[in-house]
Amino acid sequence: MFSIRELDNEQRRQTIDLRQIFEAWEDKRRLAETRFAGSMRWVRRGDGWYLLRKRGRAETSLGPRSAETERTHARFVEGRERIADDLKALEARLARLAPVAAAMGLGRVPKLTARLLRRLADAGLLGTRLHIVGTNALFAYEAAAGVQFDSGLLATGDADLMLDARRRLRLVVEALRVEGVLGVLRRVDKSFAPRGPRDFRAVNRDGFRVDLIRAETRRESVARPRDRIGESDEDLQGAPLPGLSWLVGSPKFQAVALDEAGFPVRLHTIDPRAFALHKAWIAGLPGRDPLKRGRDLDQAAAVASVAADRLGLDFAAADLPAALRAAAPRLLAAGSRPADPE
Repeated sequence: MFSIRELDNEQRRQTIDLRQIFEAWEDKRRLAETRFAGSMRWVRRGDGWYLLRKRGRAETSLGPRSAETERTHARFVEGRERIADDLKALEARLARLAPVAAAMGLGRVPKLTARLLRRLADAGLLGTRLHIVGTNALFAYEAAAGVQFDSGLLATGDADLMLDARRRLRLVVEALRVEGVLGVLRRVDKSFAPRGPRDFRAVNRDGFRVDLIRAETRRESVARPRDRIGESDEDLQGAPLPGLSWLVGSPKFQAVALDEAGFPVRLHTIDPRAFALHKAWIAGLPGRDPLKRGRDLDQAAAVASVAADRLGLDFAAADLPAALRAAAPRLLAAGSRPADPE
């Protein structure tokens, strides 16, 4: 069985305040990385001065020195300084509120997991080629619903990342293009290492695991999709799992949760309806570990309850794959095994 606890009014207020500050910080950071990215400088060429804009390795001329280019340069410098000041102020507010949130029991996402997810997001991987699946997805669902699942549903010593092999991603950062997911993990903890060549799992010195999984294709033995992000043979190689194509094709979901220290982290995962139905299907597979089967069903029932009753999501919605829509009544009514998504 499982239990779901509602946040009290003070916990809700604290959560909302932190989320709003974090979203403002995200907006400012996005501006800093787009409109105010790079630098501008004046360069003498021939008999005149020209304004150059540099982004990455590319540098382009914005024209000769004039009243207009002077204004362009001034707006850029002033705007960049203003954004930097705004970011510092928002970060200071987060730093003041986070310990309070943690003391109120609102910090949920394990610190290491949160650090890994932030790094993957900074690298442009999370929410594009990678999505959180497995137990850590529950942190997104409870955060969005303003509830907390009991600890028995949340205990985990790993992080599962689903690779969307249908999409190609152009990586402009050389180190990321070569090292891929493993390189990002090692920026957080240098002890992360795969168990062997072309493995799907990286483990750190404390035994924390990160698994890279992907959907199994119909012609797996003939032609596999691109199953890793980096070019290095050492990078994690996505392990094909039956039934995962169900999740790859389902709607995606994101929410801002709080880590154990009370700091916000944006989680990119799968639709909670898809999670619930897939978990129930896994529980009914022949050979499923009996110790895991009960937890699978509890997680499925808990997430289905939150999705339908608190998030108001329709299990008959047309944006869900047909297999999900067909299986939903049985899960919602009795928690029985849904039909095979394949």
